[in-house]
Amino acid sequence: MLSRIASMAIAAPRRIVAVSGLILVAAAIFGLPVVKSLSAGGFQAPNSESARANRLLADQFQQGGMPLVVVVSAPDGMRSTSAQAMATQIVDQLKKSPHVASVTSAWTVPPSAATDLISRDGTSGLIVASIGGGDNDAPRFAAELAQKFPGDRDGVSVRAGGMSLVYDQSIKQTQHDLLTMESIATPLTFLVLVWVFGGLLAAAVPLAVAAVAITVSMSVVRLLTFSTQISVFALNLVVASGMALGIDYTLLIINRYRDELAAGEDRQTALIRTMSTAGRTVLFSATVVALSGSTMVLFPSYFLKSFAYVSFATVTLTAVSAIVITPAIIVLLGPRLEALDIRQLVRHLLGRSRRARPPVEQMFWYRWSRFVMRHAVPLGLAVVVLLLLLVTPFVGVRWGLGDDRNLPTSASSRQVGDRLREGFAHNTANDLQVVIPHAPGATPQQIAEYSARLSGLPDVRAVSSPSGTFVTRVHAGPPSAATGAVDDSLFLTVNSIAPPFTERAQTQLDLVHGVAAPGGAAVEITGLTQVSRDNVDAVKSRLPLVLAVIGVVTFVLIFLLTGSIVIPVKTLVLNVLSLTAAFGAVVWIFQDGHLGALGTTPNGTLDVGLPVMLFCMAFGLSMDYEVFLVARIREFWLASKSTSPPGDNDESVALGVAHTGRVITAAALVMAISFGALMISQTALIRTLGLALAVAVLVDATLVRMVLVPAFMHVLGRWNWWAPRPLVRLHHRIGISESDERVTA
Repeated sequence: MLSRIASMAIAAPRRIVAVSGLILVAAAIFGLPVVKSLSAGGFQAPNSESARANRLLADQFQQGGMPLVVVVSAPDGMRSTSAQAMATQIVDQLKKSPHVASVTSAWTVPPSAATDLISRDGTSGLIVASIGGGDNDAPRFAAELAQKFPGDRDGVSVRAGGMSLVYDQSIKQTQHDLLTMESIATPLTFLVLVWVFGGLLAAAVPLAVAAVAITVSMSVVRLLTFSTQISVFALNLVVASGMALGIDYTLLIINRYRDELAAGEDRQTALIRTMSTAGRTVLFSATVVALSGSTMVLFPSYFLKSFAYVSFATVTLTAVSAIVITPAIIVLLGPRLEALDIRQLVRHLLGRSRRARPPVEQMFWYRWSRFVMRHAVPLGLAVVVLLLLLVTPFVGVRWGLGDDRNLPTSASSRQVGDRLREGFAHNTANDLQVVIPHAPGATPQQIAEYSARLSGLPDVRAVSSPSGTFVTRVHAGPPSAATGAVDDSLFLTVNSIAPPFTERAQTQLDLVHGVAAPGGAAVEITGLTQVSRDNVDAVKSRLPLVLAVIGVVTFVLIFLLTGSIVIPVKTLVLNVLSLTAAFGAVVWIFQDGHLGALGTTPNGTLDVGLPVMLFCMAFGLSMDYEVFLVARIREFWLASKSTSPPGDNDESVALGVAHTGRVITAAALVMAISFGALMISQTALIRTLGLALAVAVLVDATLVRMVLVPAFMHVLGRWNWWAPRPLVRLHHRIGISESDERVTA
């Protein structure tokens, strides 16, 4: 297949490039508006206890919508005439909206119930509205309502926030960040490519392939939104991984093509051999990366599922773009591929002659790998100890969820969240809702006693219903979509002073679960603390399966590439080691707050989905370099088996490193730029992910690939290539190899 693609490129390069251009334009028209179809939610496990409680609150009590919180402030007090007039106008607007289930405000509830809705200094009051529509529609409804609120006037300020606006502003912030990110990453990447290729035209080829891959991937993501929910944060992965992998794969192909030309092949033969070797490696690498990322589909939340869908689509389309478009451009440019060589111009200006390509034994990477293998044990142990030390902060990880502090301080929802935490005696984000789906025999006395027991728990201020009474109670009537019940249902709000994500909040949640409900009825609890616990439990329950799938997939694919069962085991161990620095860094910086948390505001926890994304994505990306390196080492190993003495393992490793060291270094630098550009994002989650992926890639391409791999392979020697005889026969039948009939050293 790959030889046929090369032949097609040779026969009709202009047609392939023209069709690719048309696809790019069509994909841009259809795919670029995709951000409007994405959601900022999806963190909750859909069948968890908190999710069931939220559905019951929404269906039977009209209390389960996403909150819109409005802070109305005035220097002369929230009871001033101007503040009251402003608040009354906003409440009237909210009550008229069909998207608002309920409205509570400091100006409309009885004075006894208004205390928690007024700031400590008396200058601010709250309006809390429940917005229907779920993750997809509630943010849009809330944003439309907020736009109609009166602006600041007569000294009265209005700030809108709450989770509904947190989601809406996250979507808009992501859209803005993507443009900023690429405006910085693209020119930096181009400079790296000029350093690698020298020629401006050659440096532009990877960027062109990446542009096609990213744009078409966005179109596919938009198609996916027609049938499922996709998180807006996954769009960052499309851009970053499309750019990084598109350049990686194109680098590998062009570098191999240059090697074939340097070995004396004509251009057509060189291209066919390139596609049969490097092209095969690209497809194999893409398979590993796509399958590793796709394992996130096994988690229940659509936030993580989104990254699985997007990862598979982006990696697949990037690989296809690289193997189809790159050879066509190579043929179309011909000798002009090396045109506009900046390095030659610099040498000319400096009066230096063009240097001939040195023998491989004189190359830096060859001499480096030989040095590492001569000192394999001390160097290997030193790097392993260093990586284990870097992961130590991860021992103190505390799991949680993101909140409004995920956004910059310029966002109104962040300002509202900060005001609630700092200026009000009670923050509704601390509260728990206790829902009893079926309590058919419960009497008012039993309910009052249950409320009293709850109110006696540590860190509980009060137990009430939204109306300020002890309990809200309804008769369910016909079967409910949420519970299927016909019995009475009730819910209580436990007003807590324990901040979410703290040990106090976790202890309180356990105590609330431990209080027996009236008549022994089943209780379901929701609230930020319960949602966080449910998400952590959902991830932990699926994590062993995900790790097992990744391990099996990696083992099988590397066995198919190498015919060895030793190298796959070594790969698994080293890939895990390559992630240690990233795991330690995100905890040390973004949870514990060192280095100023790089401009973010820690809430004392790490989003439980972040290490999952980091492991699945970074593990696959590190496999990218593993495939590049091991495929070339095996190529030289097979060639060395016909020499005397047969099978020189160390020489094969040194040659493999020499031929891929420059490519892997350049690819890692480009990938680090692409993922590091995510740190430009003003959302803490994406900034954290960007740093983690950049660190993981750089550590993998340097300490692991260029130190641990040569050291381990030297120590193992010929055992690197061992497999039981039945598996040897199996590999002869179904194995994959980059090499063809002849190897060029």
